[in-house]
Amino acid sequence: MKLIIAIVQDEDAGALIEDLTDNRFRVTKLATTGGFLKAGNTTLLIGAESEDVDKIIGIIKENCESRKEILPPAPSMAATTGVFLSYPLEVNVGGATVFVLDVEKHAKL
Repeated sequence: MKLIIAIVQDEDAGALIEDLTDNRFRVTKLATTGGFLKAGNTTLLIGAESEDVDKIIGIIKENCESRKEILPPAPSMAATTGVFLSYPLEVNVGGATVFVLDVEKHAKL
């Protein structure tokens, strides 16, 4: 058995969870916060059989494409990040960070 931990952008989480549950995978959703942009993320915990890992990663890829966004200059960012932007900044957002861990024991009580 495997534990898949997927960290995705909030905006991608809804469609991803729906797609995973439509494919009969159980998902636990945790609200988390990212580092650089202090943006909302969602961390998903998915228990799966070893043979389902590639299918699950494929579903994650389909729903969580990386994309570019333009951040406008914002004086309020200086207070939270210590950085003042005087010009728009292009950043990559989206995508997913996925960890696959071995599970030694699993019990559903």
